Amino acid sequence: FQYLRRFDLGYDLDTFQYEAHSEEGSPAECLQLFLLHCGIMDPSWAELRNFTWFLNIQLRDCENSVFCNPDFVQDTLRGF
Repeated sequence: FQYLRRFDLGYDLDTFQYEAHSEEGSPAECLQLFLLHCGIMDPSWAELRNFTWFLNIQLRDCENSVFCNPDFVQDTLRGF
């Protein structure tokens, strides 16, 4: 949710790190963002769960990748 919210607001996500205990937004806003970004017109709960599960894995891997570390790659792979 934190990434999707900042993406929609136009923030630079290259330097953003997930904050586990952040209490931002409402449950309704979270669900709205998931529905907007999941890519399915009328998703089931299982499809939303799979979307969030896959997105979380991809974002965690991105945060842990040296190729996505802005301190390492500097402006070479900006936005990668």
